[in-house]
Amino acid sequence: MVVASGSLAHIVAALPVRTRAAASLGDAISRLSRRLGRGTGSVVGGWAILAIDPDALRRLAAGHSIALVTGTNGKTTTTSLLRAALSAGGGQVVSNVQGANLPPGLAMALARGAPGAPAALEVDEAWLPGVVETTRPAVALLLNLSRDQLDRNNEVRRLAAAWRGVFERPDAPAVVANADDPLVAWAAGAAGTVEWVAAGQRWRADAAGCPQCGGRIEFGTDGGWACSGCELRRPQVDVWTESGGVSAGVTSPDVWIVTSAGSRLPLRLALPGRCNQANAAMAVTAARRLGAEPGAALAAMASVTDVGGRYRRVVADSTTARLLLAKNPAGWLETFDLLAPAPAPVVVAINAHIADGKDPSWLWDVPFERLAGRRVIATGERARDLAVRLHYAEVEHRRVDDLVEAVTAAGPGDVDVVANYTTFQALNSAFDPARGASAGGDRARAR
Repeated sequence: MVVASGSLAHIVAALPVRTRAAASLGDAISRLSRRLGRGTGSVVGGWAILAIDPDALRRLAAGHSIALVTGTNGKTTTTSLLRAALSAGGGQVVSNVQGANLPPGLAMALARGAPGAPAALEVDEAWLPGVVETTRPAVALLLNLSRDQLDRNNEVRRLAAAWRGVFERPDAPAVVANADDPLVAWAAGAAGTVEWVAAGQRWRADAAGCPQCGGRIEFGTDGGWACSGCELRRPQVDVWTESGGVSAGVTSPDVWIVTSAGSRLPLRLALPGRCNQANAAMAVTAARRLGAEPGAALAAMASVTDVGGRYRRVVADSTTARLLLAKNPAGWLETFDLLAPAPAPVVVAINAHIADGKDPSWLWDVPFERLAGRRVIATGERARDLAVRLHYAEVEHRRVDDLVEAVTAAGPGDVDVVANYTTFQALNSAFDPARGASAGGDRARAR
C-alpha cells in the first residue's frame, strides 16, 4: 500500500496538538527506556501517550488500513507473517511485532509508524472488542480460543460471546476466521463478511460444548465438526493447505495454499510445523484483503526465520539449543510435532507469573507421556510442579533450577528447549540481552 506524501501530511496535520505532544513524549520515554536497558519501551511509552491523551489510540489509528490478529495461540507469529506479507511491495508497515498487545502497546506502535501505512497489530484476545471499537480495523483475524492464563481468562466461551457481540454490529470489520475451532466459528458467524480458513484445532477439550445451545460438539475424523443439538457446524472453507501436488511452471513445494476460487500458490516457510503453515494461510488471506498480491505476500513470508526468538538456536558450552514457546495445552499439542525425534533430549521450563497465568494446573492437561524415552530436564520457578507431573507421566527426568544450567545439563549436542512465556523471555535475555527485552509488562497488566 502506497500513501501519497500529500495525504500523509494531511493525516499528521489532522491530529490534535495534544495527541502529537503525547506521541512525541511517549517516543522519548520509550527511547530512554531502551537506553537504560529496561526493555523495548513499547509499554511505558504507550502508557505515557494514553495518560496525556486517553483518546490517542483512536486518533492515531485514523488513516491506517488495520488488520487485528488475535487468538490464544499464534498471534505473534501470524502478525509477523502478515507484516512481511504487507511489506512485499517495499512499503512501510506498522506493527507491534514485539508482542505489546494491549492498548498502550498498540498506541506506541501507531505513534512510531508512518502515518497512513497499513498496520498488522497483535491484540490480546480479551481486549479485542474494545480495540475493534476504538481502531475500526479493516479486517480481524481470529485464530483460536482455548484456556490460557486461567486466573483471568477462566471461561473461553465468555470470550467467544464477547467477540460475537462485536461482529454482530452492522459496522463490524471483515473477518478471517479459523473454521476448525467451534468457538471461533460461532463468534465469527455473526459477521457480515467472513473468509473461512481451515487452520486446524488439535486441542478440542475447550470446545466440547456448543457455545450456541450447550449441546455436544461432535468432531469427525475428516476435520469436520457439528453440534448434536442445533445447526452450528463447520462452515464451508474458503482457504486451506494441501501437501504435495504440482502446478504448471512451479517447482513443487511441500505445501500449497489453495482457495475455493481455484487458486493454488506455493508455500515455502522457514518456520517449522503445521501450525505455522496454518498461520501463513490466515495471514495471506488477510493480506489479500488489504490489497497485497498473494504470490508476492507468500514469497515475503519466507524471509521470516524466527519470531521474537522462537525457533532460534543458541549455543551454551557444547550444547546447541533450539528455543520453542508453549504456554498452554493447545500450544503443547503442536509443539510435540516440532521436537526432534526421540531419544533427543528436551528441556521444559515453567514459571507461573502474571504474564504466564498464575495457575499452573494446565500442566495436567498436557500429555507429557509423549516425552517418554528421552532425557528430560525440568526447570523454571515451577519446576517442582512440573516434576510431579512428569513423575505421574512416568517420564524419567532431572530437575535443574537454573535455566542456563538446565540447557547445558541436557547436552552435549542438540537439544530442544520448550518454555512458557516468562521462562522463554528469560532464556532469550540470558543468551542475547537485546532480544530478551520483552513486552512482558504489557501482558502483566492485562488484568
